[in-house]
Amino acid sequence: ENQNDENLSKANALIFLVGTTDGDASQYTKSNSFQVWLFNCHLADTLMIMTKKGIYFLGSAKKAQYFSTVESDEPSGIVPPFTILNRDKSDKDKANFDRLIAALRKEGNIYGHFAKDKQDSEFAKAWTTALKEDNLEYESVDISTSFARIFSTKLDKEIELMKKAGEASAAAWNHLKKKIVSIIDLEKKVRHNRLSEEIEKEMVSIQVQGSLHQPGYLEPCYTPIIQSGGQYALKFSAESNDKLVHYGTVVSLLGIRYQSYCSNISRTNDKLVHYGTVVSLLGIRYQSYCSNISRTLMVEPTQELEAAYEVLLDTQMAVIEALKPDKPISDAYQAGIDFLNKKKPDLMQYLVKNSFGFVTGLEFRESSLLINDKCKVVVKPNMTFVVALGLQNIPNKKAKDEQGKSASLFVSDTILVTEEKSNIILTEKGKSRLKSNVIRFKKDAEEKPKEVPELAGGRSKRSVVLQEQTRHKITSEDKRKERQQELAEELNQRARERLSIQPGASGARAAKKSNVSYKSREKFPDDDAEVKNLRIYVDKRQDSVIVPIFGVPVPFHISMIKNTSHSTEGDFTYLRVNFAHPGSNIGRDNLYFPNPLATFLKELTFRATNVKEQGENLAAAANLTTAFRLIKEMQKKFRTQEAEEREKEGAVKQDKLILSTNKANPKLKDLYVRPNIITKRVSGTLEAHVNGFRYTSLRGDKIDVLFNNIKHAVFQPCDNEMIILLHFHLKNPVLWGKKKYIDIQFYTEVGEITTDLNKYHHMQDRDDIQSEQMEREMRKKLNLAFQNFCDKVIRQTNEQVDFETPFNELSFFGVPYRSSCKLKPTSSCLINLTEWPPLVITLEEVELVHFERVGFAIKNFDMVFVFKDYTRKTQMIQSIPNTSLDSIKEWLNSCDIRYTEGIQSLNWVNIMKTITGDPEAFFENGGWNFLDTTSDEEKDQDEESEEEAYQPSDEESADEESDEDEDEESGEPTESESGSESLASDESEGKDWSDLEEEAATEDRRKAMEQYDDDRHKRKSKPSSKGPPPKKRK
Repeated sequence: ENQNDENLSKANALIFLVGTTDGDASQYTKSNSFQVWLFNCHLADTLMIMTKKGIYFLGSAKKAQYFSTVESDEPSGIVPPFTILNRDKSDKDKANFDRLIAALRKEGNIYGHFAKDKQDSEFAKAWTTALKEDNLEYESVDISTSFARIFSTKLDKEIELMKKAGEASAAAWNHLKKKIVSIIDLEKKVRHNRLSEEIEKEMVSIQVQGSLHQPGYLEPCYTPIIQSGGQYALKFSAESNDKLVHYGTVVSLLGIRYQSYCSNISRTNDKLVHYGTVVSLLGIRYQSYCSNISRTLMVEPTQELEAAYEVLLDTQMAVIEALKPDKPISDAYQAGIDFLNKKKPDLMQYLVKNSFGFVTGLEFRESSLLINDKCKVVVKPNMTFVVALGLQNIPNKKAKDEQGKSASLFVSDTILVTEEKSNIILTEKGKSRLKSNVIRFKKDAEEKPKEVPELAGGRSKRSVVLQEQTRHKITSEDKRKERQQELAEELNQRARERLSIQPGASGARAAKKSNVSYKSREKFPDDDAEVKNLRIYVDKRQDSVIVPIFGVPVPFHISMIKNTSHSTEGDFTYLRVNFAHPGSNIGRDNLYFPNPLATFLKELTFRATNVKEQGENLAAAANLTTAFRLIKEMQKKFRTQEAEEREKEGAVKQDKLILSTNKANPKLKDLYVRPNIITKRVSGTLEAHVNGFRYTSLRGDKIDVLFNNIKHAVFQPCDNEMIILLHFHLKNPVLWGKKKYIDIQFYTEVGEITTDLNKYHHMQDRDDIQSEQMEREMRKKLNLAFQNFCDKVIRQTNEQVDFETPFNELSFFGVPYRSSCKLKPTSSCLINLTEWPPLVITLEEVELVHFERVGFAIKNFDMVFVFKDYTRKTQMIQSIPNTSLDSIKEWLNSCDIRYTEGIQSLNWVNIMKTITGDPEAFFENGGWNFLDTTSDEEKDQDEESEEEAYQPSDEESADEESDEDEDEESGEPTESESGSESLASDESEGKDWSDLEEEAATEDRRKAMEQYDDDRHKRKSKPSSKGPPPKKRK
């Protein structure tokens, strides 16, 4: 591809110069984009030169260390040698510049660079001066457009980041929309700059972004822009005017960076909000990748304005569908023009025609790749575009004031070009349909028009009616149910496909290697005296026992002997040997039998006399006693070896740790380790090396954890905790000593774990106040030291190891094992690391979550995690307070995890056995829908609504009244007078929840008292086993 690019093929060398990165102006430069694209980080005041014979990097010692692993003197494949030069400030890098210029001379005098990037640092100016002072006349070539085309096609990892940036932009827009609706509904007077500042702070918060929120990932591209009042500038470089916000259309532009990936929203001024249309543009940056979303909120629009908005959406979709691979970008622009000409030619005069969008990604707007009639660049798969269309200054004939006489409409979305299917809209969660973006006012129907009091400004009292704020308001619970319904439909299908792909039957069992006593006749101990004399012989070398059967010595491997017993009766000693056979170990892991239909020996009993015969040193029974003792010892040894082998199953032998001799390695001292791999509790040091961590205790014990075996790395600060820790959850278990571990934790204690209650404390005691202050300072220092360690490791490993931090705002209490503890979600798992053993549940491995014992009368509930691997045991968390139920549901819903709830506790062992036994039958019968009780509740509600809808005729009501009068005269109790039998009638009469709950509680107390009396009567009626009752005292 470079051979087809004129500028790249012409250049003999490429120079990438980066100065300081202070300020917003320098964040969107080709130099910064190149570094993020190639290195995934910003390196200020650095110089890189690429030639065909070598690559040269000049930077400070710390930045040069970043490339130490790729430094080489010989070429590696097509990659030339990589040379690192450390900056020398003593001579202002003169020697380094001379060496680099000498390398340029060897290649030629034409070099490529980013001509539009202006670098103002002293380092950049010194290099520019050195290059000009060289005797060789250099010719420069601008390679900005060449690299813009390279950046435009995204890799798989970049696509994932773009999708997250789009989600972040949509979430920010939904939050801004609620803000604007609330302002209009309450008729608040809000200045543009104040609203802009609030949105700028809130749009990157965890409350708005949920699981997307990570420290340093999200940031605004620029201060949000909000426009209203009939004067609109439909472009991304717009500035808000100084008019009040008009409740007709309001234009809002916001920008957020998520890990340097962008999305856009416009800027605002310091004036008050007025009635008009609201156009909102938001931009969020996620890990340096940008996305954009623009929407228009219309307040009381006319039918003409609504029709124009619908046509604008259709035109935008026509442009999106026209962006197809192997077609020029200009075709998409012409498709939009043709569609609008055909659909509504009257709107052509209001269309903003300069461009319909641009390529986005590392840079928010790529000026060389605009969607207009001049751009002939061919569209390629995995390109990302911002498609933006606007209609400006549309006449609004029904407007009552000057500011509302003209309105503007603007929509934009970030899209991903696909090769075959329809293009993906990355910001589709920010709904653009008409009914989601129209605000209407509803007058009070009970008041007459003449009696309506006029407010200041001559406007009658009214309330906003929007889809989100109608009388039947859609609550967060309704939104969750809607999303959960979608997940329920996908769940069974995905699980069915996953199980069909898995090779072999789920219940298939690996065959164990049979234990053979003697593989050849030569190894059999024929010459041994005990074998010749037909006595029991225990062969420790071959783990076998040779017993005589019908005069023939027969060997048995120790694994086939289930147990032995030894007894003495009179003059004889008995030895009983029980053998393992099919069905002997019911409820346990059965041994593997190659021929289960063969005939098996169940037991053997040997008898020998205790009386010594004449001339014998020992009685015959001594052989049985010795054999019993040796068999027991051999069984113990063999079972120990089996346990060790089971421990080794699944354990992975780690690669060898490559030690780094650099003294600047990230290091933490005075740490303890859990679990207690080291015998004694001794502190040590954790140090990061080339491919892993090494923990070295003061005694010299060493524990290695390699980067490629870390599944989750968690840093838990000591905020409201007694320890600060680094926890590693491994992909595969690792043997340390003779045990395998999948979790390892390095921690240090903060403050006192225990307190002496007998010690006298006074709230004004200076020593106590000083110690508390010292503890707070120590907590800050420890948090800072651990955070610096994590940051250094992330940079050193190029984000191969990324430390997660728990979200304390989403934490809740529960009992995962034996004790109650605080459970904290992170971006990818649910953890509890303070108590031991730790709990780490990976959210990607979770199929669904079921809540048990959920009811009004129960204060706690249980939560069951069902994993995608159905052979894995479910994880239950018990005794969670009911107050945490809504927040847990919201968290699970934000993670796209299906959840259900029920009143009863289920037997999950039997359920999972049923599923794994016949998965096809399980999914044919509805799959996991048996856990969902909402459908039954909806049917019950429909039946209740039908009963309530019935209204008796006048004749029927008269007959009922006469019947009631007769009942009263006769003295018979009516339904309303009959205590417990009237619960159903009471409910139909309109009792509220508090009355019903009080009645239910009274009924429960009555039943409890009856049960107590029955039990008490039974205890009295039972005969005492302790003798007669004691006599009464006189």
